[in-house]
Amino acid sequence: MSLTISSPAFENNSSIPSTYTCDGLNVSPPLEFSGAPENSKSLALVVLDTDTVTGRWIHWLVWNIDPATTEVPENSKPLGSISGRNDFKDLGWGGPCPPTGNHEYTFVLYALDSMLELESGATFEQLEDAMLGHVIEKADYSGFYSRT
Repeated sequence: MSLTISSPAFENNSSIPSTYTCDGLNVSPPLEFSGAPENSKSLALVVLDTDTVTGRWIHWLVWNIDPATTEVPENSKPLGSISGRNDFKDLGWGGPCPPTGNHEYTFVLYALDSMLELESGATFEQLEDAMLGHVIEKADYSGFYSRT
């Protein structure tokens, strides 16, 4: 069994419902995880938009998720996890809000062989550095959104 991430709110590579965007309630979608390797000590989640002028925009950073976690309800973060600072300069979820066009949003789940020694509010770059050499497996799931 390999690591997977999915959402009951939208299919992989399909449209993200506006509820989860800046045009709706701007709450995080429900997520489902499975297949974390037995030697996983924690999981980390990054949600990013790579269709930006700057190359990427970080919408959500969460780490030290219990590897036994199988679901994250809508508008919540995994129990006991730590949130980083997204590119909206906030902790927690920042929903899709593309200025123009149809953007792809990728949810990347990492299985790690350790807990991460990062404080709340760490940046994507700090999370990447902390995960270096600790990623056992990763999985991704994508959705698209364009503003009307």
